[in-house]
Amino acid sequence: MTRTVRSRFDHEVGGTVEGCTILEKRTVIPPDPVEKRRGIYDYLVEVPPVAMKPEPRAEKTSAPRKTVPERGSFVRSTPDERGVVVRRLPSR
Repeated sequence: MTRTVRSRFDHEVGGTVEGCTILEKRTVIPPDPVEKRRGIYDYLVEVPPVAMKPEPRAEKTSAPRKTVPERGSFVRSTPDERGVVVRRLPSR
């Protein structure tokens, strides 16, 4: 699979851009050393195939499985997860 990548840096065919191998190079705007301006280049690159992860199989259990949230995710716990009775104060 291929895609086009635009870059301000001059790379050669066979090199890598964004982790992909360069197949073709096209100059969009040539560099101008008098104005100290870089050129702009389009690269046709070959994208490496993405490894597909196998989908996890559904476990057949009667009780729902509790998962521990990642540290720093700041997810509120429900009263069922806390195991505490939540009491409401009457309005005045």
